[in-house]
Amino acid sequence: MKANLLTRATLVVTLILSAFPIYWMFVVATRSNDVVGMIPPPMLPGGNLGENLERLFATEDANFATGMLNSAIVATTVTLSVVILSSLAGFAFAKLRFRGRDGLLLTVLISMMVPLQQMGIIPLYIMMVKFGWVGELKAVIMPFLVNAFGVFLMRQYAVQAVPDELIEAARVDGCSTLRIYWSVVLPALRPAVAVLALFTFMQTWNEFIWPMAVLNQSNPTVQLSISALNGAHFQDYTLVFTGTALATVPLIAIFVLFGRQIIGGIMEGAVKA
Repeated sequence: MKANLLTRATLVVTLILSAFPIYWMFVVATRSNDVVGMIPPPMLPGGNLGENLERLFATEDANFATGMLNSAIVATTVTLSVVILSSLAGFAFAKLRFRGRDGLLLTVLISMMVPLQQMGIIPLYIMMVKFGWVGELKAVIMPFLVNAFGVFLMRQYAVQAVPDELIEAARVDGCSTLRIYWSVVLPALRPAVAVLALFTFMQTWNEFIWPMAVLNQSNPTVQLSISALNGAHFQDYTLVFTGTALATVPLIAIFVLFGRQIIGGIMEGAVKA
């Protein structure tokens, strides 16, 4: 009983410590600059949210509305592509027999060990210049349409979640390989797909280094817009916090809407492991 109470108390304290910075960010976003240095800091929201939002979208240097729209387009496109291509590749590596399968899987695993974005940013940028994609959203979409982690995750989950007998039964019924993937494999992979989709969306939405290298302030993502706010209005903390809070809302909304499925997928994978 004491151990149970201690566990709950620890979880509550951890939750408070983790959530307080986010909560205080939203509090500052509803107030003016004079509260930023107050000790103790304000704990309740103020009445300046509308004014701060108006100033945020009126700041030409940040181009915040375009940044939010571009990030939504990029994150959604990359997430859909990663989920579809990774689940297809994972199914192939887990359940199909073809020449060179083990060698290709080894190549995928090796690519996971190398920080490709950090080490390959210069040659990748040269490629974008030669393609004429610098300054366009294609430059931040095309290099990330599939990733090795997604392929490995789908492969590992498909090995456990999709029985060989189920695939053989579908083949006996006359299903093609793509039909087996769509009707048999993809529903079984749904928990892992939810986890991969969340991680991919969050990573793409929060990406900063590569968009900074290939985009400009006339066509930014939301992270570049926030960076411009910090540069153009170094002392206007409420504006920066308002932009950061607004950029956080889609991530919170996705987790609230799909959190149960995501947590269920993680727990199901843990039980199977």
